[in-house]
Amino acid sequence: MLPLKDNIPTRRPAILTWAIIAICVVVYFFFQHGGLKGPSDESVVKYSAIPYEISHPGKECGLTTTGAVACQGSDGVPANIPVPAQPPTWLTIFFAMFMHGGLLHLGGNMLFLWIFGNNVEDSMSRPRFAAFYLLGGLVATATQVLINPGSHSPTLGASGAIAGVLGGYAVLYPRARVVTLIFIIIFVTVIELPALLVLGLWFLLQLLSASSQPLSASTGVAYFAHIGGFLFGLLLIRLFANRVHSDYDRASRIPVY
Repeated sequence: MLPLKDNIPTRRPAILTWAIIAICVVVYFFFQHGGLKGPSDESVVKYSAIPYEISHPGKECGLTTTGAVACQGSDGVPANIPVPAQPPTWLTIFFAMFMHGGLLHLGGNMLFLWIFGNNVEDSMSRPRFAAFYLLGGLVATATQVLINPGSHSPTLGASGAIAGVLGGYAVLYPRARVVTLIFIIIFVTVIELPALLVLGLWFLLQLLSASSQPLSASTGVAYFAHIGGFLFGLLLIRLFANRVHSDYDRASRIPVY
């Protein structure tokens, strides 16, 4: 199931949404040196948010000669082992929100951000949207770290912050509809579905995926970050949205005579 567009027009250009998309694209291709094979391992480890570094202040992680991630003070690693110079840990939390692990990761995140982010941006002032987006990303990262504080796996991607946008959209526009591409084995079709169904299924998938793996597992997908970000959006969107398009579904209503 892949959303393509929703049925809610915006009342102004989604400047910040476009800016975030542009930043993520530039970061992937020029900062991470990404391509079809993904970004360089060095840039991922150096600039991503690593839960171990966050939960162990002062300890840093780096790549070994075999390509594995080693963290100072972890099992079998000396506390003073030298690692390449890197940004402060708190800064990598923000860097990671604009980095991605591959073209599909980047493309999928940017598609969701454009479909749902422009309307959430339209529901508030741009400074409020910037704060909402960044706070959603911070809560998402914090959730992942709380669940698995000893993980050495780099955490990167806009999906935690975007999950906050999805949660906010579900609260603000429950009657919206989304044109969706459906795949069922070899059957492919495009249908219009309620946004709550699309977002609800997405969130359910995150819950099922998170609950089916050990807390210490590193699957390559930060499901708990998605869950934390989505719950942040659900619970706090009303504190940020001060100009909601409350009559957004007028054109699709059935007339009453």
